[in-house]
Amino acid sequence: MKPARIIILSVAVVAAGLAGVLAMRMTGGQNIVQQATEVIRKEPTVNVLVSAENLPVGARLNDKSIRWMEWPEGGIVEGFITEASRPQAMTELQGAVVRLPMFAGEPVRAEKVADSSNRIMSSILPAGKRAVATEISVATGAGGFVLPNDRVDVIMVRRSDGDRFLTENVLNNIRVLAIDQQIQEKEDGSKTVVGTTATLELTPEQAKVIVVAQQMADRLTLALRSVADVQEPDTQAADYLLAGGDGKAEVQVIKSGAIVKNGGSTNPVQQQ
Repeated sequence: MKPARIIILSVAVVAAGLAGVLAMRMTGGQNIVQQATEVIRKEPTVNVLVSAENLPVGARLNDKSIRWMEWPEGGIVEGFITEASRPQAMTELQGAVVRLPMFAGEPVRAEKVADSSNRIMSSILPAGKRAVATEISVATGAGGFVLPNDRVDVIMVRRSDGDRFLTENVLNNIRVLAIDQQIQEKEDGSKTVVGTTATLELTPEQAKVIVVAQQMADRLTLALRSVADVQEPDTQAADYLLAGGDGKAEVQVIKSGAIVKNGGSTNPVQQQ
């Protein structure tokens, strides 16, 4: 082999070796791995007035039934009561009445409570309805289990000729607006809460029916209905107890289980 070729080959080998050494130095160092740091930012919160416990219809608000609760600022919707907008809300709502059921942790909204003034019942009543009270007891009020917002049938018991008793439903599927309660003490010293007056939600015609039934009946009983019956019609009534049907004012007198119209002839009450 010619000396020139040997020299060229040697130079090429040396150059390749130098290139390899250079490459090893460039890549032989420790790899630096950059780790991303996760940054968690807490969303700003706002204090919102919420129910501290489950509140049924008719319950009154107090400092134990409502409280301030942190709420994500992005979750605030119109109608929420915030501490920033109404810092005295807990004091202002003392004694307010719950119109619709509320669950623990649920924000208190203006449409779910009624003002604690003397016009509470008028704010609870739907348009076109009337509130009529009737006396009840443990025996006539489903053992004391009738509560506000329950549905009941009103059953009239009256004495017929002789010793016969007649019963009939004069009103069906009626909503109970409120129960007036008082504390009674038992012989053993324990106390129970017993309703003495039930306030019912009625149409104007139903209000007339129950007023007549209260005069005719030996006893009116409330029969508690299932919550599943809430969708059934509640406008049925014993229409024969109404005087006339032409809308004209008419005096109605009840005597010995019979209806006397305008002081005239006697119409026997229907028996069922």
